[in-house]
Amino acid sequence: MAEFVTLDLLEGDAERGVAVLRIARPPMNLFTVQVVREVAAAAVAVAADSAIAAVVVYGDERVFSAGDDLAELAAMSQGQAEAMAADVQDALGCLGRIPQPTVAAISGYALGSGLELALGADRRIIGDNVKLGFPQINSGLIPLAGIRRLALLVGPGAAKDLVYTGRFVEHEEAAALGLVDEVVPPDDVYAAALRWARRFVGGPARALAAAKAVFEAGPHGLDRARTEWADLFGTEDRRIGTESYLADGPGSASFVGR
Repeated sequence: MAEFVTLDLLEGDAERGVAVLRIARPPMNLFTVQVVREVAAAAVAVAADSAIAAVVVYGDERVFSAGDDLAELAAMSQGQAEAMAADVQDALGCLGRIPQPTVAAISGYALGSGLELALGADRRIIGDNVKLGFPQINSGLIPLAGIRRLALLVGPGAAKDLVYTGRFVEHEEAAALGLVDEVVPPDDVYAAALRWARRFVGGPARALAAAKAVFEAGPHGLDRARTEWADLFGTEDRRIGTESYLADGPGSASFVGR
């Protein structure tokens, strides 16, 4: 049983629903190695559960995550860091490997490794009181997992500015940079994320997973797209989707997720 992460499936349609992956280490949801591993384990469980159509990643109404637990990092030796770096880096990228659509619902702060985790979500929704940033440089460190994704999102120049300075970004700049996708009032963050996630209940799960796999493939996306596209011709959803489109037009399919 996880100590700091919960995973709950909300009621959706008869077969599939939205899961909420919640980080629960109050008061600031600081990330330790244990927290990161628990998030990654929850992501594995999501990926294996066909009842989950989409995922909301959330902290609470006050904070998503204020970043790394510096007390743990201060006590860590170089040997310990070397031994766990690959494991922690892989865990922080876990949202990108979930085949279902994912949305990070961000309140208060998303800093350091907390923001690195959120960068792996397919969508980021923040309140207009949120502060985002990568302050690791001020502790003599760098982001372990987020630099590549950050550069892809905002461009290398803006990414270098954020990482080198460690400065905080507020909602207007975050939206202008493309660091986040939607800004809402603070009290609406969770509800807005649920609304987006519920769009995929009853959707073509296999096609959504295929599209996500192509996005994640990066420079190998063209090759991956050929494979994923061809594989979809062996799915029930492809048959249902094409036949219903021909008979009744777009938006008429009742997908089964197979």
